[in-house]
Amino acid sequence: MKNKFLLGTAAMMAAMSSNAESFHVFLKDGRVVEYTTDIVDSVVFNKEEASIVTPVIPETPSEPATPSNPTNPGNIVTNGDIKMLTMGGWFETCFATWSPYSGASSYKVSIKAKSAADSEYKAIDNQLIRSYGTYMRADALGLKAGDYAMKVEALDSKGNSIAKASVVNMTVSAHDRSGFAFMGTETPGAYKADGTLKDNAIVLYVTEKTKDNVSAEITTSSNGTKTSASGIQNILILYKKGYDSRPLCIRLVGNITDPAVTDKGDLLLDLGATKQTSKGVTIEGVGEDAVANGWGVRIKNAKFVEVRNIGTMNCNSGEGDNIGLQQSCEYTWVHNCDFFYGDAGSDADQVKGDGALDCKKSTYITFSYNHFFDNGKCNLLGLSEGTTDGLFITYHHNWYDHSDSRHPRCRYYSAHVYNNYYDGNAKYGIGSTLGSSVFAENNFFRSCKFPILTSMQGSDLYATANKRDSNNATFSSEAGGSIKAFGNKFEGVVSYVAYGATTCVLEGKETSTSDRGIDSKADFDFWLAGSRDAKMPSSVASYSGGNTYNNFDTNSSVMYNYTPDSADQAVENVKAFAGRQNGGDFKWEFTKADDTSYAVNAALKSALTNYKTQLKSIQGE
Repeated sequence: MKNKFLLGTAAMMAAMSSNAESFHVFLKDGRVVEYTTDIVDSVVFNKEEASIVTPVIPETPSEPATPSNPTNPGNIVTNGDIKMLTMGGWFETCFATWSPYSGASSYKVSIKAKSAADSEYKAIDNQLIRSYGTYMRADALGLKAGDYAMKVEALDSKGNSIAKASVVNMTVSAHDRSGFAFMGTETPGAYKADGTLKDNAIVLYVTEKTKDNVSAEITTSSNGTKTSASGIQNILILYKKGYDSRPLCIRLVGNITDPAVTDKGDLLLDLGATKQTSKGVTIEGVGEDAVANGWGVRIKNAKFVEVRNIGTMNCNSGEGDNIGLQQSCEYTWVHNCDFFYGDAGSDADQVKGDGALDCKKSTYITFSYNHFFDNGKCNLLGLSEGTTDGLFITYHHNWYDHSDSRHPRCRYYSAHVYNNYYDGNAKYGIGSTLGSSVFAENNFFRSCKFPILTSMQGSDLYATANKRDSNNATFSSEAGGSIKAFGNKFEGVVSYVAYGATTCVLEGKETSTSDRGIDSKADFDFWLAGSRDAKMPSSVASYSGGNTYNNFDTNSSVMYNYTPDSADQAVENVKAFAGRQNGGDFKWEFTKADDTSYAVNAALKSALTNYKTQLKSIQGE
């Protein structure tokens, strides 16, 4: 101890007596506190052995942690003693970063509407204030759309303010709540339609340190008995009993590896179907770096569920899906998530993991603003439902970023697929089988090999050849479905055949259907609508199975209100807003060669396997 005391003293005094302008103290929680030599007169140590703290110097990262640039930047209003770095609004959240303040033991961060009096400031939870070593960050969640002021104060060990606070202003936007998920009696999740938490909501923070000891008391009987559980899966097991009607908001902070208790490697959210009294459940990430690393999220027997702002990678669960709606889900919304490789499965088509975001035996679903990074199989839709009645789903503003297939691959469902960006897809985009009805609207297909396929006809069998060949069949020879297309844009190396057309596009070039031997009234990929509200005639049927389109999109008793972007505008919005906040903490740029490759990207795989968070500590832990 004495040697450590002398070493620390010598280092600090050397800094103060030299030309150095500052020295740094490394705290056990990972924070680095800078002291400037112009304000430090002397250094005094308490020599009581019990009071001496051995500094823990964190490993130097390959790249220093730096705050990201906000998509919607804010501005500094009061430039106090705390040096603000970046700040910005997002969808129903906002954030700010700042340099660690010399001598601060903690920080108080408060939020209010910009126009409200200062007495309306409300402190955010400690878990929303984190250290990244070279900077601090705070996120405020559950905000209505509007203008906000965030105040940052530095506190000493007794909670007293030690510096002039800094204040920043930011503008918060509303989430795009479009699609079939919003046709129920409740807004999906623990939040109201205006973005604020529902009344009496339970909020749980899950971190790498707390994943197995986070606790909650859950009502477990009709007489109001409460039972305590520790660990997030154990809490959900109690919640399944169906006696607790309070909304539940589970907030993930940082990189979280497998909890001790899971269901076959998944966090299982099962609300008991008819037993459910819950007003909604949200599983969400805080900030830009919340990661489910090694485990999946599986949902079944549940309604009014929301999953948002999470990165999922290296999933090795028994079911294999990053996020999966297994059965009997209703009014469920998965959005603004980043989907990366899972561990390889046993089948040849599972080298990049199994499904990224699958949906089976569920209805009134919306998947929106998600970012898929070279996933092999993105969105399986349907399994063995055996009916086309009452199954509705929306996919919009998703970025299929060099992912290979299933965007989605549809069985049975009525699926509205609009404003998605298909960006370098080596196998195919949308696939329709087994009587499904798909309305593909205002999507942008860039170098998507086969943008739109109907099973057992058109490009599914002709591929890029001039004759029908069942060996080309993509969908296990399942009977076809029906696809109505309107307002889509195609660019680059794509191939497709429209119903009744005399020309088709083959590998990006227009050619004659007759030259290829194609009867486009029998062998077609989609029916091209002349207007958005046009009805597809019953005379247009699938080659295999004779299935026809059900025109769900023009049925006012079924369809929702929405305002689609043009295909070009959709690309801009998808690039700006799909995936986690500000694009997440894991960035990856694909090359032109990736457009046609469906092999595992070795560099990307290595980066995901070796992913390390830059988060150092969470206030209060």
